[in-house]
Amino acid sequence: MKLNCLIIEDSAVQRMIVARLVNNHPQLNLVGDFSNAIEARNCMAIHSVDLIFLDIEMPVISGFSFLEGLKTKPQIIFVTAKAEYALRAFDYDATDYLQKPVALNRFETAVKRALHLHSLEHEIKEDSGEHIFIKSNLKKLKIFTSKIKWIEAFGDYVKVVTEEGNNLVLSTMKSFENNLSKEKFVRVHKSYIINIDKVERYNSKFAEIGSSKIPLSRHKKEDLIKALTFA
Repeated sequence: MKLNCLIIEDSAVQRMIVARLVNNHPQLNLVGDFSNAIEARNCMAIHSVDLIFLDIEMPVISGFSFLEGLKTKPQIIFVTAKAEYALRAFDYDATDYLQKPVALNRFETAVKRALHLHSLEHEIKEDSGEHIFIKSNLKKLKIFTSKIKWIEAFGDYVKVVTEEGNNLVLSTMKSFENNLSKEKFVRVHKSYIINIDKVERYNSKFAEIGSSKIPLSRHKKEDLIKALTFA
């Protein structure tokens, strides 16, 4: 399990220090580091983010104002020089609060807490999350839609690619698409439906999910951009 992380810090030096700590941690994946909240918000419209290392005192938009403007909040670890913000930080359900300069042992403790909370949340979602039933290899399987990466046309079948593996289902793409949330799944090509939560980056030709490149039809790219913007 890896957490996708952002760093929002107006000091280039402090940003570099936290980035080094994140990059050296085996269970963290740095999606981006930004000097202001506006750039970070644009990144979050495209990428799935689990954890933000957030400074509080920043120009234009403070760390607190940034959080107040988010519809969906990932976990937050505040990183700031001033201890007096600590109580207010936890009003925002902060996972932890690190004071500059950040000590390695405190950083690792904060990350351990974030990983634990993420694991608990994941287990809860698995138990009660949205799911579908598919028939594959003469077996009826319960598939949580949050674990589906993409669906691919495969002759008379569709291939359902999940975090655990692949399953072939006798179905048309249109029929299978009707069983999925239109908010989370987008038909980006005649042969592909993707889970927008799994998209890490995209360009005019492909959407990238992990190391896989999913082709985008020219007239479907706008559907993907719209879905990612309002996700």
